[in-house]
Amino acid sequence: MPCAKRGSVLGEAEVTALAELVQGGAPLSMGTWRDRFERSFAQLVDTRYAMTTTSGTVSLELAIQLLDLQPGDEVIATPQTYQATVMPLLDREVTVRFCDIDPMTLNIDPAAVEALITPRTRALLLVHYGGCPAEMDEIMAVARRHGILVVEDCAHALGADYRGRRPGSLADIGCFSFQNAKNITTLGEGGMVTFDRDDWALRLERLRGNDVDAQIEPEEWIDPDEPLVLPWMKYSAAVYSDRVTRIRRAGTNATMSEAAAAVGLAQLSRLDTLQGTRSSIAARLDAVLRRYPFVRPQQAPAHSGHAYHLYTCFADSRGLRDQLLLALDRRGVEIQLRYFPLHLTPEWRHRGHGRGECPVAESMWFDQHLNLPCHPGLRTSQVEYLVEALDESLAEVQAMAGGTAAPEPGAALTAG
Repeated sequence: MPCAKRGSVLGEAEVTALAELVQGGAPLSMGTWRDRFERSFAQLVDTRYAMTTTSGTVSLELAIQLLDLQPGDEVIATPQTYQATVMPLLDREVTVRFCDIDPMTLNIDPAAVEALITPRTRALLLVHYGGCPAEMDEIMAVARRHGILVVEDCAHALGADYRGRRPGSLADIGCFSFQNAKNITTLGEGGMVTFDRDDWALRLERLRGNDVDAQIEPEEWIDPDEPLVLPWMKYSAAVYSDRVTRIRRAGTNATMSEAAAAVGLAQLSRLDTLQGTRSSIAARLDAVLRRYPFVRPQQAPAHSGHAYHLYTCFADSRGLRDQLLLALDRRGVEIQLRYFPLHLTPEWRHRGHGRGECPVAESMWFDQHLNLPCHPGLRTSQVEYLVEALDESLAEVQAMAGGTAAPEPGAALTAG
């Protein structure tokens, strides 16, 4: 029973889009498919800009570049996320303050944020863990009081909603991933950055387009009477008459290919169906868990909709969690624990972080949480087997723990 090797499924819509692109003779880079994908994504998320990149990691790197962090600045970040969320900060002379998480959602705890703010705090990085939206209204209220920019890592959250709004429009900048295992894919890798600021759009266009992110002022030094053979070309008077007053960073080539954008557009049109499959599988798993008092699922608050990029649940103790892991493993259910608390990884311990910094995150990972397979690539027979294996494993663990009134395995197989 595999975890997601592919987080989405590809079909006729994607094949048709690729055939149209390949057979049409249009450019395979920087063409109309990328423009259409970006416009559709911006409309879905409800932001002024949605700009593609080559990966979610690159999206985060470029988003952090837009923050203009300076040596000595401080950034608050969640420890419960994939390393790419905060990896770009290792390249900067900034102080990272990891903020503890809410034990119900594994998202950054709004109540813990304010205590970490100092006069040097410039930004906050968070993730919507597993597709469960963070409490953005509370977080943004704190951020606005202190003039802090907020980046939301939405790699898990496409398909979720928060109080009727979409992740990616809830903070200053949103970053998405279309990597192979995500809720939609652009042929294995791809990313998107969403925001509303015009100045950031100009800078990001330069950053992703092999140009320099710089402050530029006009400087008229070319003879206006000098004829230009091809005045429409990039390297014309419009460029040669510019003067750079500050270089922030050299750009890179982060151009999403037209093939990736074409598949992304097709995937986006199927998002509701793909999301419905995830939610249906999650409901089946929820129904099993409700019958056992020592486990509980991660649940989005009533005002939010979960995207179920990950299906996460919690056991009451490390002993019960580990027994459940082993019981599922014996039945061939692949389990992955995502993610190891970042402040305990070698690179961040090298930067001075360590055990006890985020006690809730540490307790949840070491003692309670596990992730179960939940993705559209599961066949109906695999979903049935997963539900059965989970039910049997929980009954086995409860019996081993000396539980009374253990439910009969199989009673919940049609629930939900």
